[in-house]
Order: sequence, then C-alpha cells, then structure tokens
Amino acid sequence: MPIQIEPLWWITAVEAPVVAALFWMIHGLRKDVNDRIERGDQRDSDALTRTREDLAQFKIEVARTYVPLSLIRDLDRRIADHLIRIEEKLDEVTRASIAVAQAARRAEDRE
Repeated sequence: MPIQIEPLWWITAVEAPVVAALFWMIHGLRKDVNDRIERGDQRDSDALTRTREDLAQFKIEVARTYVPLSLIRDLDRRIADHLIRIEEKLDEVTRASIAVAQAARRAEDRE
C-alpha cells in the first residue's frame, strides 16, 4: 500500500522552511546593503576631507610661489606711500581749517 502524504503536510514540511529561508535571505541582503551604504558614505566623507585638505595645501602653495616676495614688498611700499600722501593732505586741510577759524575769530574780535 502506497503512503499517502497530505497536502497540508507538504506545506508545513517544505514551504514553511523555504519561506523562512527567503525571509532570512532578504534580511541578510537588507543588512548588507545598509552596511555598504554606510561604508560608501564614510568613504565619500573621507574623500571629501582629503580633497579639502589637498585644496588648502594647494592654496598655500600657490600663495607662496605665485606672487614673488619682491612684488609683495613693492605693493607694501606703494600702499605706505599713498597713506603718507593722504596723511599729508589731511594735515594741510586741518592747518587750513585752523587758519580760517583763527581768521574768523580775529574778524569777530575787531567788530
């Protein structure tokens, strides 16, 4: 007599473990994908930090080598000369205004 296996037994014996295995695989895949995303974000962050540091070093190097020191000194001297001329003009205007004020006082005193 052949053994009769009921369909409910097949569902319980075969499908339930398969479904559980599928859920376990999906859970593992989700975890793996999340880990990869986090590692990718970390790599992007590290790359961005390295790029910023490299850019800062490049800016410093350009500042050192692009403009010669003689040009900076010349510019400093020219700015100082201009400031001295402005100061002299301000002194002249101040002296002139003082002279005008003194002349106005004398004129008032004569009246």
